[in-house]
Formats: sequence, structure tokens, C-alpha cells
Amino acid sequence: MRDSARRYRGWQSFVDAGRGFVTVFRTEWNFRIHLGIFALVTLSGFVFRIGAGEWIALLLSTGLVLVSEIFNTVIEYLSDTLHPEMDRGIGMAKDAAAGAVLVAAVTSALIGGVIFLPKLWNWLMTIIQ
Repeated sequence: MRDSARRYRGWQSFVDAGRGFVTVFRTEWNFRIHLGIFALVTLSGFVFRIGAGEWIALLLSTGLVLVSEIFNTVIEYLSDTLHPEMDRGIGMAKDAAAGAVLVAAVTSALIGGVIFLPKLWNWLMTIIQ
């Protein structure tokens, strides 16, 4: 049996994580864009009735984009807090973090294309005929 203090810490960690998610959502425009795309991809998955393997690929790739964006935000917040003045090294670190988000987003878009373009093409061909 767990004591109430231990249960509180466990619950509090979810509260803290939720607050972090909301902070990133409120302050980062790109994160909101990525969430919107995630919603469209999820809806498209249901519309096109994709298979289990396709769902796994989409969820992993879109999750990676969201996580990358959150870590990019973490690096920006920490850098700005610890070293508010301009610094070449911190600028390079921020650029590298943004580059990681770009790689994740492009990879995710390619995975989405591999999954959805054939399905979209087939759907268009049935409408034309």
C-alpha cells in the first residue's frame, strides 16, 4: 500500500507535465501547427482506414515531431534564462535543436506521403471514372 505523500508525488508529476505541455502549446506557434497537422493526419488515418503498421509509423513519426519541438523549446528557454545576452555558441545550439525538429518533420512528412499518396491517388481515380 502506498502512502498519501507518494501518491501525491505521482499525481503531481502528471500535473507538472500537463502544465509543461500547456506552456509549450501557449507559447510556441510551431507546436500548435504540428498539433494541427497531427490531428489532420489522425483524421485521415480513419478516413482512409489505414492498417496497424501504418498507424504505428504515423504515430511514431508524428510523436517524434512533437517531442522534438518540446525539446527545442526546452533548449530555447534554458539558453535564454542562463545566458540572456547574445552568444554564438548558444545560437548554434538553438539552431541545431531547430534543425532536429526540421529533420523529424520532413521524415514524418515523407512517411505520411508513402502512406497517404497511394490511397489518395486510388480515391481520385475512383471519382474520375
